[in-house]
Amino acid sequence: MKPRRASRGWVSIEPPPGYYVGEPPDDVQRGLILDWVVSERIASGWRVESRSGTQVVLVRGQPVNHVLHAFLTVFSCLVWGVVWMGLAVTNRVERVALTVDVQGHIVTVNAP
Repeated sequence: MKPRRASRGWVSIEPPPGYYVGEPPDDVQRGLILDWVVSERIASGWRVESRSGTQVVLVRGQPVNHVLHAFLTVFSCLVWGVVWMGLAVTNRVERVALTVDVQGHIVTVNAP
């Protein structure tokens, strides 16, 4: 019988121990730390919206295409409006900004 793998759940956003040693990281090391954190988030279903040297904005979710749903509602004689309303109420788009500070720590800010 094979042992069951534990579910990963949410992973830490701090770099692994020993990723940099001693003095504060330089710009290249800070970029590598940010790359590592971004790759962990991308594996969790996020996508990159914008990126600079030490900051990245990640997004999860898709906005509702209201124009398409309006056409579908009109052509279905308002029947599709129930589906459209359900999507508009339950759909969420999440944004988070990740920044690497001078010490190499990740600062997370949730955006609207």
